[in-house]
Formats: sequence, C-alpha cells, structure tokens
Amino acid sequence: MSFTITPLKNGLENVQGFFCDATNVGMRPNPDQGDLAFIRSEIPCDIASVFTSNRFQAAPIKHYQRYGKDFQTNFILMNAKNANAMTGKAGIEDIDRILEALGEHTDVLNPVMSSTGVIGYRLPVDKIISGFEKLDFYAKNSDKTARAIMTTDSFKKELAYEVTLESGESFTVAAICKGAGMINPAMATMLCFIITDADIPKEEMYPLLKTGADYSFNRISVDGDTSTNDTVMLMTNRQSAVYRQDAFKAVLDKIMFELAMMILKDGEGATKVVAFNVKGAINDEEAQKAATALSNSLLVKTALFGEDPNWGRIASTIGASGIECDEERLTIYYDDLLIYSDQYRELDKEREERAYEIMKQEQFTITCDLGLGEGSFTAYGCDLSYDYVKINAEYRT
Repeated sequence: MSFTITPLKNGLENVQGFFCDATNVGMRPNPDQGDLAFIRSEIPCDIASVFTSNRFQAAPIKHYQRYGKDFQTNFILMNAKNANAMTGKAGIEDIDRILEALGEHTDVLNPVMSSTGVIGYRLPVDKIISGFEKLDFYAKNSDKTARAIMTTDSFKKELAYEVTLESGESFTVAAICKGAGMINPAMATMLCFIITDADIPKEEMYPLLKTGADYSFNRISVDGDTSTNDTVMLMTNRQSAVYRQDAFKAVLDKIMFELAMMILKDGEGATKVVAFNVKGAINDEEAQKAATALSNSLLVKTALFGEDPNWGRIASTIGASGIECDEERLTIYYDDLLIYSDQYRELDKEREERAYEIMKQEQFTITCDLGLGEGSFTAYGCDLSYDYVKINAEYRT
C-alpha cells in the first residue's frame, strides 16, 4: 500500500487540537524576542521522550521522570536563556511552583517543562509566572513558539507534513526544534517537540521515537559536546483517528532527519555539512566508532573549514578510533573523487584541484572503505570556524 507525504507551512499550527504561543518575560533583553513558550492540547495526550545521555540531567528531565511510565499530559512549557541544570532539588521545586501557578490560568494535566540556556542558575520563577498573564492559551503561533526556544540558533527550525493514505484518510505530524552548538551524537544539545493527531498506539511511540533519534540526532556532531538538557518529545492526541505504522515511521524519520540536518547547517559558525560514510568495516559497531570519530574530530573539522583536502587527518582519525583497519586496504573518496588508496597515496595536481572544488560545496560526502568486511555507518558533521570560538567564548555575555 502506498501513501503520500506533503509538506505544509506554519509548523505546529497544522495539527488539529493543539495550540501554541510565546512571550517575553525578561529573560531575554529584547522584549520582541520570546523566552517563554508552550504547546497545549485540548485533550489529554500520550507522550514519549528521549533524553540526553549526560549523567547530569537537568531538573526538567528529572521532574518529567517523576510522573513514571505511561502518564498522559496536555501541556509542555518551555523556556530559553536558563537551563535549570545543576540546580539540585531546588531546581525541581521551582518547576513545581511554576506548574502549580500555571494551573491557575489554564487546565493542565501532568504538565511538563523543558528548558535551555546557561547551566547552574535557578529559574526566575516570578518572571516566568508573570508570563502566564501574557500567553494566549488558545493561540496557534508556531513561528513565535519556534523562535522562543532558540539560543545561539541563527534561524528557527519547524516542519509539518500531512500523510495521506490510499483510502484518502490522512494525519498530520509537525515539529519545532532548537540546536546549534554543544552537538554530539549521544543526543545533541537540542530540544525537539513533535506533535501529531495520528492514532498511534502508545506502545509504538517510544520505539519509533528512539529509532528515529538514532538515525538523526544521534548521528550528528558540531563540536562533540553533550548537554544536560537534550530532549525529544512526541505527543499525540489521536484526533485524526487515522494511523498506519509504515507511513507514520516514514514521516517521523523524515522530520527528525531533516531537523538534524538543520541543526548541522546552523552549527555555530558552520559553513558546510559533511556526511562521513564508513563502510567495509569488520562490523557495524566498528564502522560507527570510526564515523563518529570523524564527525567529532577537531582537526578534521578545521580542515573542512579551510577547504584543505588533507586525507592524512581522515586516515589518522580512523586509526586512532581503535577499530581494526589496514592502510593497504583503505580507500578514501570525497564524493566520487578518489583521494587515497594504496596505489594513490599522494594527490597529483589534477586530483587536488578537483578536491578543492568539492570542498567548496556546502554539502558533500567523505567515504572511507576499510575493505575488511560488511560493516557500515554514516555520521554527519560540519566544519569548525572562527565564529564558533567567538560565540562560545562569549556565551554568557
């Protein structure tokens, strides 16, 4: 059976039964830029989440986990500029105060909170509570909501798709996301909120979300750092009464992968996105180690920024990753151009000029064939520029 996936404008606004809005409560100095936002469903939703692998998980994640398994919710509250991480029990208590006050302004069921920003500071509770008077809980403003969760992002990240089955029935999936720095393939420094009206069974939500994350957010690297707050949430109100697993998986994977590529494109100061395709490894695990090492390597990233076809950095990183490899069997390609093999260890003038042209592209692929087995894995990375250092050296200022 076939299905079609159609892109839609205006992100979260397309999913029936959901509302979203944002406002400024003074955490950001610019009053025109939001720093407090929400996503609300008019009926209870099932929710599934994937969180950071960082052992110092932030207070919002710990608060979420207190609800236990299989709870329902109708509200996600989000804030920027303050991560509420490494704040101890007080950070969780602050969330309790905020969400209790939220319940005085709108009906909430097991509301959850998600935060992004600077680590180590408690939330400005009174400022956040004051924002509830400004929020329109019946608004549909995906643009404001997506922009309100941005930190060092240079552009908003939102997507929506309608999936139409052969029968003519359809459901919708939409998402917003933030992320640009502290991006590492162990959940990146990012928040992603996915909503749908698909009638997906509860027991299928987490497995599909986890698989999607493994093939998207868990394959990208800007700088090899993992934050305390990384979160991906999937929430469904089932109002379409329509679902088919293969169709839903296809659109969920598509949304998550495209958002992951947006994060890489927006990598702080990044100028190009590169796929590191490792194949011919002893097994998939070894291929993953090598590909991830390449996507994380600072020497590789700076070579990409300088557009220097220095295959030595690629080979050295593979050798240092701890996997089984053999320089006589290794081949390295930039797109379809052979850069290194046992026979061609030095770049002649013609191939070096072609390599320069490839590296000037905004996107290209580096393929490393180890020639040892059937294992393969693709990781995704970006270059590292002067701007990255400037942005992160001044993060709190």
